[in-house]
Amino acid sequence: MPTQAILVTGAAGFIGFHVAQRLLAQGREVVGVDSVNDYYDPALKEARLALLARDPKFAFVKLDLADRVATAALFAQHGFAEVVHLAAQAGVRYSLQHPHAYVDANLQGFINVLEGCRHNGCKHLLYASSSSVYGANTKLPFSVHDNVDHPVSLYAASKKANELMAHSYSHLFRLPTTGLRFFTVYGPWGRPDMAMFIFAKAILAGEPIKLFNHGKMRRDFTYVDDVAEAVVRLVSRAPKGEPDWDGDDPDPATSKAPWKVFNIGNNNPEELTHVVALLEKEFGRPAQKDLLPMQPGDVEATYADIAALEREIGFKPATSIEDGIARFANWYREFHSR
Repeated sequence: MPTQAILVTGAAGFIGFHVAQRLLAQGREVVGVDSVNDYYDPALKEARLALLARDPKFAFVKLDLADRVATAALFAQHGFAEVVHLAAQAGVRYSLQHPHAYVDANLQGFINVLEGCRHNGCKHLLYASSSSVYGANTKLPFSVHDNVDHPVSLYAASKKANELMAHSYSHLFRLPTTGLRFFTVYGPWGRPDMAMFIFAKAILAGEPIKLFNHGKMRRDFTYVDDVAEAVVRLVSRAPKGEPDWDGDDPDPATSKAPWKVFNIGNNNPEELTHVVALLEKEFGRPAQKDLLPMQPGDVEATYADIAALEREIGFKPATSIEDGIARFANWYREFHSR
């Protein structure tokens, strides 16, 4: 495969699968990397990979990015000019019981990717951060210009650490890096540990749905096609650094180094009870609701200010929550009827 193939890590994952599809549709050659671990049912990951493998421009490498030697060899072989790093250990609640998984995947894996980019001529590294970095912040909407130094979960801390690690490489080695703070992504081929999937499964099984904060949680649900569109547009927009950046009044979103972070969100938070009501309508049956208090590590609301993203790439999300849930429900019924 030619050296200008683009690397997508986490290609068997939810967002990685959709980003790889979008890049392939644009005619790009894609090398997809994934460890295909069992954090959730590997059969879903294998089904995503099978779809990607239909395109001859796609090549898959099964690899754990925490393996320093194997990751270095991958980068040395391909010399990727562009890298979209979406592989990570996801989930807030899982981090309460399995903290070491986040160190292995999100810290060790990320430093190996940074080193691969540094030593092999990468022109732009885009990497998954998360809305969870806003942590204890309460000013809404969350802006990339806000300070994010108070994470409330280890998962969030690992994503904040990724942004800091990337900045050090942008500063020291002039490696252009872009952090992608994703806000509650949902849609077809979603992860089974995510709210939309959990709610759908429970409604169809006649089982109770756990609604924390008594159903008053609000999330900026962002449809996966909108997310993929934003990510793919950003690939060609490597940051160059802001010459007027002021260390006396530092902007947390930019730097003198070629480093930026963006919110990738819908700019429109929805209460979970409304989301459940839309799913009830799609599946034609009522949900049993188990109203519970807040969980450790959770935040009451997420709401993305996407003004910086609009300025950079003219991006505005195009999918309403009603349309997005309808598409998700159609996929869910079809996939689970196989």
